[in-house]
Amino acid sequence: MRKPLVAALLSALLLGAGTVPAVAASGSGAHTASSTAAPASAGKSAASAGRSVAPAPAPAPAGVRAVGFAGTVALSNCSGSVVRTPTALPTDPALVLSNGHCLETGFPAAGQVLVNRASTRSFTLLNAAGTGVGTLRASKIAYGTMTDTDISLYQLTRTYAQIESSYGIKALELSATHPVAGTAITVASGYWKRTYTCAVDGFVYRLKEGAWTWKDSVRYTSACQTIGGTSGSPVIDNATGKVIAVNNTGNEDGQRCTDNNPCEVDANGTVTVRKGINYAQQTYGIVPCVGPGSVIDLNRSGCALPKP
Repeated sequence: MRKPLVAALLSALLLGAGTVPAVAASGSGAHTASSTAAPASAGKSAASAGRSVAPAPAPAPAGVRAVGFAGTVALSNCSGSVVRTPTALPTDPALVLSNGHCLETGFPAAGQVLVNRASTRSFTLLNAAGTGVGTLRASKIAYGTMTDTDISLYQLTRTYAQIESSYGIKALELSATHPVAGTAITVASGYWKRTYTCAVDGFVYRLKEGAWTWKDSVRYTSACQTIGGTSGSPVIDNATGKVIAVNNTGNEDGQRCTDNNPCEVDANGTVTVRKGINYAQQTYGIVPCVGPGSVIDLNRSGCALPKP
């Protein structure tokens, strides 16, 4: 995960609000505010650091879908998005996707999986321009883990139809297929209201950061310089508009396999460190695990998410 958001904000304040870079959250130290830090105060500090002055997304080239902020959300310490599976019904309770390290309960331990935990967490829903248009509230943490992947799924108190009726905003669709290297992507941070555009550089057999290990992670090309607070941002395929991953970490200092400095481990055990490179966790594996009514069913056919 990226450095705790609190640290990122302190650096920004010392340098001056005008120099705040595009932000992303990462794995254990991921581009997220540490879930163990005081979320409320972190959110306020972010606002004073220039959270509202992020530029609107640049126009997309001809033939390429423009990616804005519609459907993204801001958490108290991270970014996220309202997502649906390809077969979700308008009457199903909506789901919010973010990182496991963004949970209000703190970082899950290696091997820990949370399912159906009560939560009343709130999320600020954004429109295409990055303006907050309403507040959504969770009914529970449907799923959360930092084992094999780094994801959290909140079930909301409103359905997809109710959200669209109230705000005119549709959920982002989760792609049901493995992403492809070379795909042009946008990382859309609801927390910072900033987008990062680059491409999928490749896939990492194992990405290790501190106590956590993630499988088949997405590696970005160097153009996506995400920072703290962008943790949990949806990674969107520019051509389809579908979510293919969730932004979660980056190697900040060139260290080897430490917090905020994930390392790549190949199938032979060879370790590679890429300073300044950022990563995400694929999301196509979520799709088989979501049943009717947005229920997370880890026993469904094709579901390979870690179980408690």
